[in-house]
Amino acid sequence: MKAKEILGIGLMIGGVILGLYVGVWVCFVGGIVDVIEQVTAENLEAVSVAWGIAKVFLSGLFGSLTAIIPIAIGTNLLD
Repeated sequence: MKAKEILGIGLMIGGVILGLYVGVWVCFVGGIVDVIEQVTAENLEAVSVAWGIAKVFLSGLFGSLTAIIPIAIGTNLLD
């Protein structure tokens, strides 16, 4: 294998891992935590609750968009 192919495969694997991290941990779990923190807080901020709900609903989109760029670059390196 050439260094170019190894880099391409590494970018593709890294893109999947990064997409899962952003989609699942940062957005989905982070959105749920944001909503729970605001519900249990003394002063409820509607914008923070809305942002937490939006993060949960858009977690798949954010994760996919984060994964697409390194995967596309890695795919182009394999050609």
